[in-house]
Amino acid sequence: MASNYKLERAAREERGRVRSYQARRAVHEYQQKRRVRDNLIAGGGLLVVLTVIVVAQVFYFNGGPGTPAATDKASATPAATPAATAAAGENLGDVPASTLAEGRTWTGTLTLNDVKLGIELDGALAPQGVSSTISLAQSGFYDGVSCHRLTTGGFFVLQCGDPDAGNTSPDATHGPGYSYGPVENAPTDNVYPAGTLAMARQGGNGFSMGSQFFVVYDDTTIPSDAGGGYTVLGHVTSGLDELTATVTDAGTADGSGDGAPKVPTSITGITVQ
Repeated sequence: MASNYKLERAAREERGRVRSYQARRAVHEYQQKRRVRDNLIAGGGLLVVLTVIVVAQVFYFNGGPGTPAATDKASATPAATPAATAAAGENLGDVPASTLAEGRTWTGTLTLNDVKLGIELDGALAPQGVSSTISLAQSGFYDGVSCHRLTTGGFFVLQCGDPDAGNTSPDATHGPGYSYGPVENAPTDNVYPAGTLAMARQGGNGFSMGSQFFVVYDDTTIPSDAGGGYTVLGHVTSGLDELTATVTDAGTADGSGDGAPKVPTSITGITVQ
């Protein structure tokens, strides 16, 4: 009898050890599965965040927040279109001849409020853009026209040249009555250094440039889109620090990263020779 009792006791202990082992194994497997699940959830969350960031950047740089379809907002920022929009790939209206730029460097002064910016325009690398700019400057088109847009959140441009800024009526042209292309002299790496002067245009349309241009006041990357990059007219040679100190450092009127400058700014003079 004693032998049978010992055998039964040993059997019970063995069954207990087996159940204990199975329980530990089950807990271990559950923990492994939970870690895998948590990692997948975390990875999925990160992917969602990254996707939102990428989509937001694409949206911002190719039309920009609050960019009307028929205005010159710096579609990537820079958007510039007259009320009647030409089809992509074709000029619209009486575009100045590209020969006005004479294939040479033009120097002059762009005055914003009381800030005098020395400028150079490259008529060899951007003949159509520089020709249009010269024509508009010499005709007095830019006199008193506002700089209606400032961007500050990782994208640093002051955009000017919209004669109908803030005008939402159907007859507003937001430009000189013509639009042209294609994009000229755009940087291959999409980097626009501080001091760059470039043309605004409509997102995705390289033939939508008119009168609106932007001054890059800090190094900025602007992704290309279906229309290409942005026509670089030339660069600021002096006065950028003063513009930054008196206008752009103050930010936007509503404190956002994209809006009208807090310091009202307009073109009070532009000369080229």
